[in-house]
Amino acid sequence: MALIERGRRETVVLVGVSAGSTPEAEAWASLDELAALADTAGADTAERVLQRRDEPDPATFVGRGKAHELRELSEVVDADTVIFDDELSPAQSRNLEKILGRTAIDRTALILDIFAQHANSQEGKAQVELAQLRYQLPRLRGKGKGLSQQAGGIGTRGPGETQLEVDRRRLVRRVTRLERELADLTRTREVQHKARRRSRLATVAIVGYTNAGKSTLLNHLTRADVVAEDRLFATVDPTTRRLELTGGEAVLVTDTVGFVRKLPHQLVEAFRSTLDEVRGADLLLHVVDGSSPGAEAQMDAVRVVLADIDAGEIPEVVAFNKADLDPGRAADLAARHPGSVACSAASGEGIDRLVAAVGDRLRCLRPVLDLAVPYHRGDVRAAAHRHGEVLAEEHGPDGIRLRVRLPAADVARFQGFAAG
Repeated sequence: MALIERGRRETVVLVGVSAGSTPEAEAWASLDELAALADTAGADTAERVLQRRDEPDPATFVGRGKAHELRELSEVVDADTVIFDDELSPAQSRNLEKILGRTAIDRTALILDIFAQHANSQEGKAQVELAQLRYQLPRLRGKGKGLSQQAGGIGTRGPGETQLEVDRRRLVRRVTRLERELADLTRTREVQHKARRRSRLATVAIVGYTNAGKSTLLNHLTRADVVAEDRLFATVDPTTRRLELTGGEAVLVTDTVGFVRKLPHQLVEAFRSTLDEVRGADLLLHVVDGSSPGAEAQMDAVRVVLADIDAGEIPEVVAFNKADLDPGRAADLAARHPGSVACSAASGEGIDRLVAAVGDRLRCLRPVLDLAVPYHRGDVRAAAHRHGEVLAEEHGPDGIRLRVRLPAADVARFQGFAAG
């Protein structure tokens, strides 16, 4: 489903509705983000329209009169497409395209198109295609001009309706095939997760709003070669690299797909296996654009998605990135959020403090055990030093008393020596 024709810049009109108690400033900010999404997809914004109404019109989203105004505006600016900031129902899409005389799409379709452009791995491509097909299925009806509609009697089924049914069956078969492929890829990913757990390395997932600088940060921390561009959703496929912390211990750091306001539920569902990287992490490194006036609203949007994927309770360290662009704002944000760090992945400023904060938080998350180890079990003492952080060691008449901070995966093996 290519919404923007490759090789040329399309001209678009953006439309938002400030409904109910939604502040107008918030609606304009959402339109600004929609313009950035359109630019990423390969389109130029000619006009932005914000309508204030109690609730969206069920037939045309903006009302029939406003839809005719949008048609006139689109003709004046020679717009190819009108993009709406909220998801349109299939009926609203059809009604709007009839009135506007041109393509009408919503934020969901736009984001799906961007993901389709940027997915490179086999799993990423399959996930995006699955999301697109799930989006298309309820919108098949009436897409072709001149297709006859199904009537009530025998012999009245027209060839157009038959073609719609053929298309629907084809899409359903493709959805089923993609779901099987993704199930196989998910099993492969689970094997990789088990291997990582056996390595006993802690895992850190980098999360955050799109274009907050997550990939740039991963590149700076681990000398990775992840694509990092000043564009929304430049990275879709996850990348995992090893990072040495200040104390010498190693962790695995994974860069994940960026989040955004009104993230399509089709994408959340399709990317669930990839988002397992987030759900299975020991710690989240929440990267925020510290130079953005909407930084805290973006943090809230990320946390909404994290809650949706059952990752809302995972501990986090917040990094207010891009401090080089607005040092005062980033420092103020860090001061208002205890435990966070203002830094710049581009210049390297504050990165050492960030790595130290990640290491400290991971160590604090590990359980502390008091062990009583007989002298003849030197292997247990050596294992405690090898797998954990020995906080105190005291020699007594019957053995050695150890106070050890251990990875959660290693606690069970030492339980037999727990001090009473």
